[in-house]
Amino acid sequence: MLISEIFYSLQGEGELTGVPSVFVRTSGCNLRCNWCDTPYASWNPEGKQMTVAEIVAEVTAHPAKHVVLTGGEPMIAPGIHDLAFQLQEKGWHITIETAATVPPKGIACDLASLSPKLAHSAPDARLDETWRRKHEELRWQPDVVASWVATGNYQLKFVVGTEADLVEIEAMIRETGCAVPPSKVLLMPEGTTVEALRAKAGWLGELCKARGYRYAPRLHIELYGNRRGT
Repeated sequence: MLISEIFYSLQGEGELTGVPSVFVRTSGCNLRCNWCDTPYASWNPEGKQMTVAEIVAEVTAHPAKHVVLTGGEPMIAPGIHDLAFQLQEKGWHITIETAATVPPKGIACDLASLSPKLAHSAPDARLDETWRRKHEELRWQPDVVASWVATGNYQLKFVVGTEADLVEIEAMIRETGCAVPPSKVLLMPEGTTVEALRAKAGWLGELCKARGYRYAPRLHIELYGNRRGT
C-alpha cells in the first residue's frame, strides 16, 4: 500500500492524547477538506509502496504499544484490514482515524476515531466542481457512522470553526440514530497554529461545559507546530 509516512510521536488528539504512539499514515483520500492539514497525503497523495510485512517491521521497531492508522483516509488503502489484523495479533492497540465514509467491514480496531466532516469542510475554488460535488456527496454517511459505533469503542471528533457549527453537529448525531453519550463527543478547534487554536478555545470550552462534550486540544500543534512527522 502507498504509505506517506511512519513516525513515532505522542497522540495529539482525542481520548488518548499524550499516549506514545506509532503513526502509520496512508496516502490517498476520498474527500478534499478545505482546511486539510495533511494535503501531502490527501490532496496530492505521495509516499512509497510498502508491503504489510514491511510496515509491521517498521512499527515494531518502536517501543510504543499503541499504533494509529491514519491518512488521508486509511480505510481506502488496499491491505488495511490485513495490516490492522497483523498489528493487533502482535499485541498493539489499534486506533483508526477515519472520516467514517467507509464501513468497518470487520476491521481489527480498539478505538475508532470517527471524524465526520461538516459543511464548512467543502473545498474552495482550488478544486473543480467535480471534486466539490464528490466531497459533498461523500462527507456525511450517517449509516456508516452508525456501523462504526456498533463495532465497539469509539469517539466522535468534530472540527469546529464557529459556534454555529454546534447546530449541525447535533443534527448529525441525531441522524445516526445512535445513543451517543456526550462524553463520546469531542469538539476540536479548527486551526493549524497555536494562535488560531487558542482564539477558539474560550468559547468552545464553554460550549463543551454546557453540553457535557469533551474539549479536544491538538497537543502536537502545541508541542511541535504544524509539521510532518509529529
